[in-house]
Amino acid sequence: MNSRRGLMLVICAPSGTGKSTLTKRLRKEFPRISFSISYTTRKPRDGERQGIDYHFVNRDEFNTLIEEGFFAEWAEVHGNFYGTPKDAVLELLDEGQDVLFDIDVQGAAQLRESMQQGCYVFLFPPSLAALRQRLEARNTDDESIIERRLNNAPGEVEEANKFDYWIVNDDLDSAYRLLKSVYLAEGTRPSYLPQLPDRILHHKKI
Repeated sequence: MNSRRGLMLVICAPSGTGKSTLTKRLRKEFPRISFSISYTTRKPRDGERQGIDYHFVNRDEFNTLIEEGFFAEWAEVHGNFYGTPKDAVLELLDEGQDVLFDIDVQGAAQLRESMQQGCYVFLFPPSLAALRQRLEARNTDDESIIERRLNNAPGEVEEANKFDYWIVNDDLDSAYRLLKSVYLAEGTRPSYLPQLPDRILHHKKI
C-alpha cells in the first residue's frame, strides 16, 4: 500500500447545479485526482464517450453486475441506473490516488455505508428558479425530463444535512474556490498520512 492513502471526494447536487463543470475544473488543476467512472443505463449525450465519461450498459447487464456485488453503490435516478465499481475505487485509494465522485444523494448514502470513508460535499443552486433556467439553457433534455429533475430537487436538498460541507453555486469562480479549499484541507487529515510522524522522527523523505 502507498504511504499516502488516497481520499474520496464525493460531490452531490440537484441536476443542473453545475457540479460537472466544477469537478472538471478541479481535475484540470489537480491531475492527481482520478475520476470514478460510473456505470449507467442512460443513453450517451452528445460528446460523451464510452469508458471515459461513463460505462454505458443496458439494464440486463447492469442487473447482472448488481447480483455479482460489483458496485460500491448503485441507484435509480431519473429513470436510469447508475453505479460505482467498488474494486476499481479501492485499488486507486490503495495506490494513494484521490478519487472524485459525481453522484446522486442515494449513491452517496450507500457509499458512506460500503466504504466507511470520504469527504462529502453538497452543492446547492442559488434557487429552484435558477435551477430551471440552467436546465433549460443547457438544451440536453426534453421538458418532461427537466420537470422530473426539478421535482426531485427538493428531496435531494433535504438530504444535505448528511454532508460534511455545503457550497452554493451562485458564482462559478467563488464556488470553485470553496470546493478547492475543501479538497486541499481534507488532504491534511492525519488519516491520509498515517506514517508522517515516523518519517519526520527518522528524517526520512516525505
